[in-house]
Amino acid sequence: MELYFKLTISYRDFLPYYQGLADKIEVRETQGRILWINGRHFRRFLTENGIQGYFKLVLDDKGQFVSLNRV
Repeated sequence: MELYFKLTISYRDFLPYYQGLADKIEVRETQGRILWINGRHFRRFLTENGIQGYFKLVLDDKGQFVSLNRV
């Protein structure tokens, strides 16, 4: 399953996720469903400006994480 969403979060707001103090980021995908994604999956996208972009989340048939990429 492929799910798409936009995320804009500042560097400062993402720090608790980067540091492991918070774990799940809530996003709304393009079809309106709310998703909770572990913040560790976003670490590689963090810049000094935070995280901005349109993302594709891929889940397996059981709803388990497969990949997350900026598109």
